[in-house]
Amino acid sequence: MQNVYTVRQVNAYIKSMFTQDVVLRSIYMKGEVSNCKYHTSGHIYFSLKDESGTISCVMFASARKGLAFGMKNGQQVLVLGNISVYERDGTYQLYASRILLDGAGLLYEKFEALKAELEEMGMFDPVYKKPIPPFVKKLGVVTAPTGAAVRDIIQISRRRNPGIQIILYPALVQGEGAAESVAKGIAMLDAYGVDVIIAGRGGGSIEDLWAFNEEETARAIFSCNTPVISAVGHETDTTIADYVADLRAPTPSAAAELAVADISALQGELYRQKSRLFEAVTRKVQDKRDELARREKILSLLGPQEKLQDQKMRLARAQEDLAEAMQQKLALSRQEMEYDRQRLQVLMREKYRDSRHRMQIYIEKLKGLSPLEKLGQGYSYTADVHGRKITQTGQVKKGDTICVYVSDGRLQAEVTDIQKDKQDAGEV
Repeated sequence: MQNVYTVRQVNAYIKSMFTQDVVLRSIYMKGEVSNCKYHTSGHIYFSLKDESGTISCVMFASARKGLAFGMKNGQQVLVLGNISVYERDGTYQLYASRILLDGAGLLYEKFEALKAELEEMGMFDPVYKKPIPPFVKKLGVVTAPTGAAVRDIIQISRRRNPGIQIILYPALVQGEGAAESVAKGIAMLDAYGVDVIIAGRGGGSIEDLWAFNEEETARAIFSCNTPVISAVGHETDTTIADYVADLRAPTPSAAAELAVADISALQGELYRQKSRLFEAVTRKVQDKRDELARREKILSLLGPQEKLQDQKMRLARAQEDLAEAMQQKLALSRQEMEYDRQRLQVLMREKYRDSRHRMQIYIEKLKGLSPLEKLGQGYSYTADVHGRKITQTGQVKKGDTICVYVSDGRLQAEVTDIQKDKQDAGEV
């Protein structure tokens, strides 16, 4: 009889076959959403179908972070996931890890990949953002030569500043070669020397705006020495150019308002400031005039001539007092110096006498310690033939030659007898 397997064993075997298939581990599938149900647990259960078949799908709650839209029946979607077997029911299904709306899905994947790459390179770092000049004289615009975007930029810019110079680079903003055209326009306007560059276009689908999601456009904006304002699509549209640009404007019209100062508003503010300044200066001048009149009146009452004469007299007396005080100070200083000189002489004489007296004492002490003095008093100094001092009888023996030093010379003698003191002999 052939081997018999349980349902569980067969389902497990089939599941292992699905698991070992590399293609089924990570697969993109597209189709129409049907039977879509949001479970209370947070999981989404749905089917993906096309004209020839249907497959069951599930997206667990843990994977819903990347779902950027609400799923509904009838939507065309692109699903990334793995296909495996649910052993309990013996059915296979697609376990979704990411779901994108079809059409925009692949472009969105490309957008996210390039965004992550450029962000890692530091091209979005605020440290590289250049400030927009407050007063722009030459405005560069990179956009299509026709359409609402360029008309809005020109109209709003000239309304805000009638004297502004607008240099338009007519670029392709959609289709093949659009990214290259936008990048070239940014580089040419940068070399021309405009104050600010607005790069953008009107709204559209993600495919229409794709020229501003290309790496070539991003690098042209990042390398531009002139500040660049990105103005692509509507307020809800976001492109790679928005992240790289020095400033993002929600629309081309907003870009013109951000780039060009409103001259009429500035003129009004200048007029108000001028009026306030004139009023402040007028008040200040009047205050000074009032102060001057008050001081003139005080001077006329005090009699300036007599006051000056009195001040001169006080100055003369002060000079005389100062001269007399200086003479007294000099005389007192001379007396103090003479007293100090005499005192110093007395101290030096006393010091000299003390020094001579101590010197005599030291001389007498040195004489008492001098060997020559001892020899002159009848003492002698005994040594062996090698010059070693002899202080004990044990250092010589009979027949040895010794030297005896006296005050006027040296005697050489031979030891004929050795006698020790009785005290020393007893100790030995």
